Amino acid sequence: MLKVVHYINQFYAGIGGEDKARTLPQQRDGAVGPGTAMQAALAGVAEIAGTVICGDGYISENLDSASAEVFEMIKSYEPDLLIAGPAFNAGRYGIACGVIAKMVDEKLHIPVVTGMNEENPGVDMFKRYAYVIPTGNSATSMRQAIPAMVNMVKQIAAGGEITEPYMPKGLRKNYFTTRRGSERAVDMLVKKIKGEEFTTEYIMPVFDRVAPQPAIKDITKARIALISSGGPVPKGNPDRIESSSASKFGRYSLANISNFTPKNSQTAHGGYDPVYINEDLDRVLPVDVIKEMVAEGEIGSLHEFWYSTVGNGTAVASAKKFATEIVQYLKDDHVDAVILTST
Repeated sequence: MLKVVHYINQFYAGIGGEDKARTLPQQRDGAVGPGTAMQAALAGVAEIAGTVICGDGYISENLDSASAEVFEMIKSYEPDLLIAGPAFNAGRYGIACGVIAKMVDEKLHIPVVTGMNEENPGVDMFKRYAYVIPTGNSATSMRQAIPAMVNMVKQIAAGGEITEPYMPKGLRKNYFTTRRGSERAVDMLVKKIKGEEFTTEYIMPVFDRVAPQPAIKDITKARIALISSGGPVPKGNPDRIESSSASKFGRYSLANISNFTPKNSQTAHGGYDPVYINEDLDRVLPVDVIKEMVAEGEIGSLHEFWYSTVGNGTAVASAKKFATEIVQYLKDDHVDAVILTST
């Protein structure tokens, strides 16, 4: 039988929710949480020798050291295969599963099976290192995710053809065909022009199309708001916005701030060198310049709050949720335009 190790977060280990997100790495022999259902379905094929657990918050804030510690725990079982998750659309959990999958793939050279929603940032970042089974948005689809992941493990154990659907790894495979590429391309183009069905050989990504709003007619009368995905927060990061895969945004007053300094502000972002931003947060959120322009009559007024989150690995679904809440604040204060900064 295959010897399997299962990686899960603190929630699925039964330790706790967000209040226990900084749980340190630990290991337990045998199956835990969703692993118990997996083990029952894998009877006679594979044995979950151990479960490695780490809090989503802890691993996201200490990615290098925590993932290295988790890897050593996994390695200690001498596994044939790793199961990670499923993470559904939980961004930090997905990133953690992906980082660990990459380490296991590159260092142990064994298969990794995980489950994620297609919008989880862990998919695009780490899909080449694991068989990523598509799942629903949340744990409500656990009953569908576990059998699919189990089927993948069984097919890997059997050593035959993989038929369980998984997200393409993005790895190129060379093959020979009887028709040259130019002929196939022209055929597809003609079918498209005629409105006939055709199958593309390269699936293109789908992006939201957002029509730009009309230009501001008189900027000297406009109320402007500042929003950033660069993680600008008051000193101490009072809301503890995560350095990656953010689960929240912050709303902070600008009433008594005309200039950012190292004493009153910092960045929570973990995806770029924070040194220059921590020296002067105006470099990512230009409050000093905007307030000067307001004083000189170049801009009508500044919305009294700034809004901040971290874009680093944050799920699209989370970003949409943040935007919905932020927009309501802006509408209530009759904001005319937003300056949205990144890094």
